[in-house]
Amino acid sequence: MIMNNVCQELVSEMLSGSIVALSRLMSMVEKEDQSVPEIMDLINPHLKKAYCIGITGFSGVGKSTLINALTMLIRKKGFSVGILAVDPSSIKSGGAILGDRIRMQQHASDNEVFIRSMATRGSYGGLSRATSSMVKLLDAFGKDIIIVETIGISQIDVEIRRIVDTVILVMVPQTGDSIQFIKSGVMEIADIIVVNKAENDEKMIHDLRETLSLFTSDDNWEVPIVATKALENQGIEDLYEQIEKHRSRKI
Repeated sequence: MIMNNVCQELVSEMLSGSIVALSRLMSMVEKEDQSVPEIMDLINPHLKKAYCIGITGFSGVGKSTLINALTMLIRKKGFSVGILAVDPSSIKSGGAILGDRIRMQQHASDNEVFIRSMATRGSYGGLSRATSSMVKLLDAFGKDIIIVETIGISQIDVEIRRIVDTVILVMVPQTGDSIQFIKSGVMEIADIIVVNKAENDEKMIHDLRETLSLFTSDDNWEVPIVATKALENQGIEDLYEQIEKHRSRKI
């Protein structure tokens, strides 16, 4: 009964805008507390169906930098943002190594941006087991757009498909034989492909288009390829436009 009262109080405070309550609830969910089913039941009537974007790709392709630039643009358009950055687990503590949160420090003073780093805690597929529940918490909290970044450590990073509305696969020209990466299962779940750190690499983009022609989409969506230089804030408007186009097909 005590736990029941604690959950109800925390959820009530979160729904009233308390970031502290949201953070506590997220910690409970991430630790797989026994009260998680009750928490989910309490927030279920308050889900507003925020739009969720997944960002995946190998480490070093600039996912966090891209999210940083995309978040700035989304905020300029007047929308609030929730970011879940799934980081590798610390060997010592089992918690997240907060690399992504450090890179996004410029949003720290913006109350309309909430950033949470999560540890994978041994989960495969680049996501924490708690990710789906965390997305729901951010939705109930009132975030308009939620961005989920996977650690992108393998070619089986496909679990994100069931959690988000739009999957963005980030690649860079310097990865060598990109076609080997394209042949992975990740290519089949991508709704948008971003070639980041792009220096007019027309050959890579041509190869990508050739390979994409081998895949068929269930909804006849032609996967766009967007060239960006996220560190210089180039191509971000084009990316957002493609996100909106994909979103309009799901409404």
